[in-house]
Amino acid sequence: MRSPHRHLTRRGLLTGTLGSAALLATAGTLAGCGTKGAQQTEAGCKSEDLSATEKKLAFSNWPQYMDADEKDESKRPTLDEFIKKSGIQVTYTEDVNDNNEFFGKVQNQLAGCQTTGRDIMVLTDWMAARMIRLGWIQKLDKAKLPNVEANLLPSLRNRSFDSDNQLAIPWQSGLAGLAYNAKVAKEIRTVDELLTRPDLKGKVTALSEMRDTMGLLLQSNGHDPANFTTAQFDDALNKLKKAVDSKQIRKFTGNDYAPDLAKGDIAACIGWSGDVIQLGFEDEKIKFVVPDSGVMLWSDNMLVPNKATHKANAEELINYYYDPAVAAKLAAYVNYICPVKGAQAEMEKIDPELAANPLIFPDEAMLSKSKVFMALDEKREKEYEAKFQQVIGA
Repeated sequence: MRSPHRHLTRRGLLTGTLGSAALLATAGTLAGCGTKGAQQTEAGCKSEDLSATEKKLAFSNWPQYMDADEKDESKRPTLDEFIKKSGIQVTYTEDVNDNNEFFGKVQNQLAGCQTTGRDIMVLTDWMAARMIRLGWIQKLDKAKLPNVEANLLPSLRNRSFDSDNQLAIPWQSGLAGLAYNAKVAKEIRTVDELLTRPDLKGKVTALSEMRDTMGLLLQSNGHDPANFTTAQFDDALNKLKKAVDSKQIRKFTGNDYAPDLAKGDIAACIGWSGDVIQLGFEDEKIKFVVPDSGVMLWSDNMLVPNKATHKANAEELINYYYDPAVAAKLAAYVNYICPVKGAQAEMEKIDPELAANPLIFPDEAMLSKSKVFMALDEKREKEYEAKFQQVIGA
């Protein structure tokens, strides 16, 4: 089994080097505001596919998000097998360190209908939604993705930013919910408990990632984070503000809450399932809880950008990773939620303990309580982020 620290390279960086404040800046500079050439259309920005004559593919991903050989990390077993079987040479680059930072790398090319030199890039839901909104992503051919059609989890189908499952295919997923340290806190079941219980006062943290914290609060108020109004958002934000003003919440964090939770310096928090898996390797007293009102589901998605010249090769790779046996090998290494039906049975052959872990293979009851945050247009993205940042003091 791999080191239990790889999770920190990705979800924490969502709110790390650039974070939510930078989101406001980048959202305003190019993603909207009528910048000439920013918005593209399928008809106006045509891409040529050279896959038939060029058996190659450029794949940009996050660090340590691909299975590697434990003795030689330059070897990537599932990717190496794909290259061997398909004859497609893959240039694999770990150059996605932060969603906003990566947006900055590619925005000028994509805004100008120019190549980025990449055929697949892996980005988180909200950034995928932004790029789709800007018309920067190519539609995939479903006929070339039979494994995706057959095996994509129902909870990850028909998302608001990709209603026909043709633009963003989940690479791996995770949950935002509640966590607590049973050494210093009694069981917690609801968001309201976290925000009001006297024994937790000053010992609580929440996430500085707006979509996860606010999604959970919207659910706790009985609203759907996949489809809500501004008034409902404001009601949930007022609930959060009360918890801040009463000093129930100590601070807002990326996943730097994890060491404090492990030590018992904080008793409970809003946190990510991947962190709890990692902490649970060391201490079974660290518990992840799906709140009674529901949990937030996020994904990092495979996207084929405009002007990528090897779309059919990319589709072949995407389809390959939706083979349950391949997906299980990947999940055994990265320990995120596997988005592929049938992979759990394959995982039992590799590691029965991981196959039984509900944070890698959630059961239907857990998934039925999960929601993906609503895709926002540029105006509401800026408005909601500004309100949220004001409350959390960023």
